[in-house]
Amino acid sequence: MNRTRQTGGRSTRSAGAARGSRFRTQKPGRQGAPAAPRRQEFALPATLTEPLPAVETFAELEMPARLTAALGQQGLTTPFPIQAATLPNALAGRDVLGRGRTGSGKTLAFGLPVLARLDGMRAQPKHPLALVLVPTRELAQQVTDALTPYARALHLRLATVVGGVSIGRQAGVLRGGAEVVVATPGRLKDLIERGACRLDEVAVTVLDEADQMADMGFMPQVTELLDQVPARGQRLLFSATLDRNIDLLVRRYLHDPVVHSVDPSAGAVTTMEHHLLHVRDTDKHTAATEIAAREGRVIMFLDTKHAVDGLVKHLLSVGVRAGALHGGKSQPQRNRTLAQFKNGHVTALVATNVAARGIHVEGLDLVVNVDPPGDHKDYLHRGGATPRGGGSGPCRSR
Repeated sequence: MNRTRQTGGRSTRSAGAARGSRFRTQKPGRQGAPAAPRRQEFALPATLTEPLPAVETFAELEMPARLTAALGQQGLTTPFPIQAATLPNALAGRDVLGRGRTGSGKTLAFGLPVLARLDGMRAQPKHPLALVLVPTRELAQQVTDALTPYARALHLRLATVVGGVSIGRQAGVLRGGAEVVVATPGRLKDLIERGACRLDEVAVTVLDEADQMADMGFMPQVTELLDQVPARGQRLLFSATLDRNIDLLVRRYLHDPVVHSVDPSAGAVTTMEHHLLHVRDTDKHTAATEIAAREGRVIMFLDTKHAVDGLVKHLLSVGVRAGALHGGKSQPQRNRTLAQFKNGHVTALVATNVAARGIHVEGLDLVVNVDPPGDHKDYLHRGGATPRGGGSGPCRSR
């Protein structure tokens, strides 16, 4: 079992967590997460036009006053590194290629320029002015929730377009008009085919977690959608890794982009403790139960929906307030489980990789890989749920 705790910039391994128990930690000579082959990253494009310098505060940015005021109301005055570097250029209309793990601040890095650009504009029915493509329903909702206070300050309308909920209701929202559409590729494609949406007036397009969309097989749908967006529009592409799956998107759709990365290409999570516990197969439920029953909230990752449901049933039977999150649940069920986890009614969220990206829960300090991921990017994002915005927390694998 692997677990990771943030330690303010250094990755350490602790044997004390298993001392005196039947579980033993990985010996010191092996580092971090289980190794996995990594796809080769492509050569980043050279920026032909000199980028604008980074800023130190949001107040330095040329944004609508109401947007700056909304940031202040949320207690935000100092941007994260990826925001500080990319916001001046994105606000100036430049294409941006940004690399940053989950929790690095990507949502506002693309969201603020999108909203600032649309200030004072009004979309016609079925014709959004900005498009944000994301790989999962949870991430779509997370982006919508994060941008809502700022969109409201500028009187801009957001529409979330994802599978698992009524397509008729979503078509109705688009008919009413929405300046910004946050969508998963498949559902947006369905709505376009129904005549409920057109992309010919989109001025700015965002691809968030582009590498995951490629890994999930969405690339044909993504390129089909991007081909419907005016070529003169602004493009913002953000991804955790920049492997060769993303190369096509960069070469085909980005023009002289400003390139910025806040993470090393290897995708290492260096600000957490990583613990690897060796347990017998017969002891996995026992170990997971002991950890889930601790004080505080925990996310536990398993490989399959069946395994998730089995562990949740077991945890509930011993009094742990657990909830399941996976692709077999309806969207209302998934939303309800996430809400219960965020408000503390559920303390152990047991999930497949559907929750690995974009799930932000204040106070989360522990991630457990009951089934270790087979891909380094999945490990990065599972563990990345704990140190968002400088927070801390452990990630454990077994």
